[in-house]
Order: sequence, then C-alpha cells, then structure tokens
Amino acid sequence: MLGWLLAVLVALAVGQRWLPADVFAPHGQAQTAAADLAQFAAEERQAVDDTIALLKAGGPFPYRKDGSEFSNREGRLPQEGPGYYREYTVATPGSPDRGARRIVSGQAGEIYYTRDHYQTFIRLN
Repeated sequence: MLGWLLAVLVALAVGQRWLPADVFAPHGQAQTAAADLAQFAAEERQAVDDTIALLKAGGPFPYRKDGSEFSNREGRLPQEGPGYYREYTVATPGSPDRGARRIVSGQAGEIYYTRDHYQTFIRLN
C-alpha cells in the first residue's frame, strides 16, 4: 500500500514539474519527451545549443569524427538500421580530448544528448 502511494506521489510530482521527468527514467533508455535543459549549467546548455546550430547548418564541425556513424552498440536508442544515427561532439571545457558529451541525431530528425558517453540519453526534440 505504501509503495503504491509513493508511486502516485512521484507521478504527481513529475506531472506538476516539481521533479524533472528524467530523474526516474529507466537506466539505459532515452527520454521520449523533450528535455528541459534548464537543469544543466549555462556553459553546458550553450555548448549543446552551439552543436545543434552547427548540425542544422551542416557544419563546419570542429572535430574530425563529427558526423560519423553512431552504431548504437549499447542499444540505448531505438533500434534502427546501419547508418541511421550520426554523432557530434559537444565541447567540454578543460577536457584534454573530445570529452564525454555528444549529440546523436537520427535520419528522421530526432536529436539526443548524452553527457556520459552513451550511458544515458535525453531526447531533445
């Protein structure tokens, strides 16, 4: 009984935006609703916006691997055929390499963001 009541309260809190919806997302599954990037620091939000702007403009991209195929080996995005997904680097200040942040786009226009190198994804559109 207590578990049921807790589940109802959590559902209400998420529905009323008292808690962000992605707090309770199953591990390894992309969010299906648009993410509220307000939960991230301004620098990270700007880096995501900059990468999406480059994606929509068709480049030029700052990293050699930007635009390469994302094979979804982890299976955390919906399963699609080879070449369906492409990945783009989201700048990470202070990182000695490309860092862990990526935008992954699908051929149908969907855009996902991962800040932990493909462990979790948030759907942005």
